[in-house]
Amino acid sequence: MASILKKKENGSTELTIDYHAVKKAALILRSINHKLRQQIVQLIHENGLMTVTEIYVKLRLEQSVASQHLAILRKTQIVKTTREGKFIRYSINHDRLTEIDKFVADLLH
Repeated sequence: MASILKKKENGSTELTIDYHAVKKAALILRSINHKLRQQIVQLIHENGLMTVTEIYVKLRLEQSVASQHLAILRKTQIVKTTREGKFIRYSINHDRLTEIDKFVADLLH
């Protein structure tokens, strides 16, 4: 996702930006910059593995709302899923959160 300044033969510079990568990074940041998704992440962190049912009951949400937000967190790899029989359990992808934290820290410095 870097913008790259390239020297041309005539001495001028060319700016190349990977807009697809920028858009993807923005979606990842947007996924975690939402109050309800932050609550979901915190809840899963505190409890380890959780099903969607446990999440929506604890947060007093509609099942569809919890599922929609979990889908966003899953798409951006902030949460991971594990199948246990008929249940899908969600857990935090700590490596991904560390990557996001480092990226944000680098942006702010």
